[in-house]
Order: sequence, then structure tokens, then C-alpha cells
Amino acid sequence: MAKVFNAEEVAKHNSPESCWVILYGKVYDVTQFLPQHPGGAKVVLQLAGTNATEEYNPVHPPGTLEQYLKPEQCLGQIDPETLSKPEAPKEQQHLEDGSPPALEDLLNLDDIEEAATKQISRKAWAYYFSAADDLVSKSLNNTIHRSILLRPRIFIDCEKCDLSTTIIGQKVGLPIFVSPAAMARLAHPTGEAGIAKACSRFNAMQMISNNASMTPEQIVADAKPGQVFGWQLYVQTDAKKSEDMLARINKMSDKIKFICLTLDAPVPGKREHDERSKSVGASLPVTSDAQKGSAPRPGGGGIGQQLFFGTSPKLTWKQTLPWLAKHTPLPIILKGVQTHEDAYLASLYAPQIKGILLSNHGGRAADTAPPAIHTLLEIRKYCPEVLGKIDVLVDGGIKRGTDVVKALCLGAKGVGIGRAALWGLGAGGVEGVERTLEILQNETRTAMQLLGAGTIAELGPQHVNTRIVEQQLYDGPAGLEKVGMWVSSKL
Repeated sequence: MAKVFNAEEVAKHNSPESCWVILYGKVYDVTQFLPQHPGGAKVVLQLAGTNATEEYNPVHPPGTLEQYLKPEQCLGQIDPETLSKPEAPKEQQHLEDGSPPALEDLLNLDDIEEAATKQISRKAWAYYFSAADDLVSKSLNNTIHRSILLRPRIFIDCEKCDLSTTIIGQKVGLPIFVSPAAMARLAHPTGEAGIAKACSRFNAMQMISNNASMTPEQIVADAKPGQVFGWQLYVQTDAKKSEDMLARINKMSDKIKFICLTLDAPVPGKREHDERSKSVGASLPVTSDAQKGSAPRPGGGGIGQQLFFGTSPKLTWKQTLPWLAKHTPLPIILKGVQTHEDAYLASLYAPQIKGILLSNHGGRAADTAPPAIHTLLEIRKYCPEVLGKIDVLVDGGIKRGTDVVKALCLGAKGVGIGRAALWGLGAGGVEGVERTLEILQNETRTAMQLLGAGTIAELGPQHVNTRIVEQQLYDGPAGLEKVGMWVSSKL
């Protein structure tokens, strides 16, 4: 019969020498696990001696306990009568109270974000909303598309409009996909599986975050035939962990069709909204040793900092791509390309590299880094041949179907949404994500019809005026000859 502990006894074990936590009504001794925790020992110690279930559950995939802890580390059960029921910490309270609006009344993505903001916790909002430094790149992501004007044509039969296309060799129902977006269960219990279910309705592609709050197996379990997924990879300093994950992904290659190697955040950006939303450990009635005079991790202690702990900053063209080829036969997308030089370099590694995702990490890494549209125009200016060698995708700040169409006109094969999917989940679960995709689908179709385009293939640069944005582009030398020499000599 399992031993039963009272909360007062558990509370005594709140130090690095003896660290117990309560999870799902059971008491665990995690002392030996502290050095191995991917987010660092401090994150666990802040919750030492307490009921950590509410903090743990939304950010850990089911099965994590079984994966990392030995059976004997489960010491017994907690007497529920001895657990105090304190008021929810400020970080976990909702930003506003009130019943959610009917989804059909939400007419655009701003409406959906506003609805989600009223439903999710402060901590979830801070993580989703946050961006680096002064949010310059995030803001520019959202506004840059307004400086590109459409050039509608007339006297063209536009009754029929087909949004289906091919991305990375896979047929999809929309040119819109879900970019890697972490910690979806902070928004809604259905998490990333809920996003997958919504995508299935539209046959839209989903890139699964390396830091998903569910396992990849759980996310793709109920996928429909032909539904397309990609897996985001952050290479860990302990490469064996990444190799083991790739082995798991390889077994799901009937659904997960490519690897999205993320390169735009080798180190975490400074996200002040996220960092101000401290761990609930700071508000608990029991003070653990981690909170007694301990120095904070550089850059603060937000969710973003915790997720990046253990990510390798040492990736290179010379070493990483050959290593990746040894561990997966799946094609590669490089996420985070922000200059034409790197786009050109990536094209030299086809066919291993099947595509690139122009992205500044949602403005969450290097603030004042260019929006994807800038990089796309740079490619058209300096090395347009790249568009014919590999698929070029974009993400960041997409709010309207016109934003989608403008990117497609400039040569993008697909357009990604990240936060928008999370806001949809927060606003209404699976149905909220469906509403997000439905709005973008309808707006994209309308924009194409007004341009006189019946298919994605009919869209082209003749449909947009980019002169205003072109004034902001990099105007230095192309530098591609030097890039070629560098490749041959150093790679």
C-alpha cells in the first residue's frame, strides 16, 4: 500500500540536498534529477516542497515523468486534506473575466487575439505576446505588409479560386501553415493536438514545435490521411538527446515529412514581458532554498529562458548538416534565414535542404532584425535563382489574407502563422484555431479573386507595388562571389 504524506512533511524537503514535489496527487523525490532538468535546477527548486501540478501540467508533455524519473522516485501519495488552497498567483489569473464571445462574431485575427487575452492566464499571455527588447521587429512584422500595394486586374473570370498548392513536395489545401509555436497547452488543454485537428479540416500543414507541450506521437495520433507535419529541431548541447528525438521522428515519416532546423535563435532574446511574469514559485507560501539569496539566471527567468536552456549555440554549415544527414533521411528546412547571402548558401545544399523559412523568430530574438518580406525582396534583388532551387517560406506578423497574397506574389511558396494559432486556441480551443484559419482562408481567396488570380500559380510580382518597402532594403554589394569562395574553402 502506498505511503501517504501530509503537506507539512513534504514542505520540509525544499533544498538541493532534498527536493520533493507533489504532482498529480503523488509525492516525488526529484533531488537526483535536478542537474538533468532541461530548464535548469532553479526552475524545479522554486517549487520544491509544494504542489507543483498547476505549474507543471501545461508545459510538460504527458509521459515526461515516466521518461525522466525512476519508479522508486515516486515516494507515495499526498493527503489531499492537508493541501492548502491558496488564491491563484497573479501570473496565473486571467487578464480579464467574462464569457468568451461567439466565434462567429470574431471577424479578424485582432478580434481573436483580444478574445484569447481575456481567457488565458497572465503568464500564458506574457509568453505568447512577448518579443525582444523594444518589440521593433515584432511591430514591423505586423505593419510592413501595409506598405505593399495590390494591383488588381479587371475583366477576368474570377468565379473559381483554388487555394491548394504544394509545399516541400507535399500537397496541401492552403498556402497557409502553422509555424512552430511552443507551449500550446498554456492556451487550452487540447494543445498542439488541438491545432492539428483544426489544420485537418483545411488540409493545412503544421510544423510541430521542439518545445511542444505534448509529444509528437500524441500530436499526430489522430491525423487524417495525407495531413502534413514537420518537426522543429533545436539541436541540444547534448547531441545524443537530439539524435534520439530524430530517431523517434524518423519512425513517423508517414506523417512528419521534414525537419525544420531552427537557426534564428542560437541564444534567447531578451523578452521583457515574459521575464516580468515570474515563476509561480516566487508567490508560494513556502520559500525554497532557490529563492534565498540565489542569483537569477542571466536574462531573467521567463518561460522563454527556461525553454532555451540546453540549446546549442555552436551550429555551423560545416558540421551540422553532415551530422543531420547521418541521423535522418528527411528533407531539411532551415528556419530563420534573414539575409540573401544565407538564402544563397542554403540553395547550394539542395537537395538535402529542401527549403528555407524566412523568419526573425516572431521578433523574439534579435530586435530590429528584418521582417521576412525584406529578406524575400533581398533574394529577388540579389539572387532570384534561389526561388527556383528551393522552396522559400515566410512567417511573422501575418494578420490578413492580403498579407498572405502579397508574400505569394513575391515568390513565397507558403506563409506561416505562429502566435495567431495560439491566440485561436486560447479564444476557443480547436474551434478557435479553425476560425483563425477560416478567416485567413476567406480573406486570401477574396484577395486573389480581386487580383484576377484563380490559382496560386497565377500570382506574381506584377500584382504588387513594393516601391515603398524597397527603399528600406539592404543596398550593399551582393557578396555572393565571396560566399562561394568561402563555401569551397571552409565548408
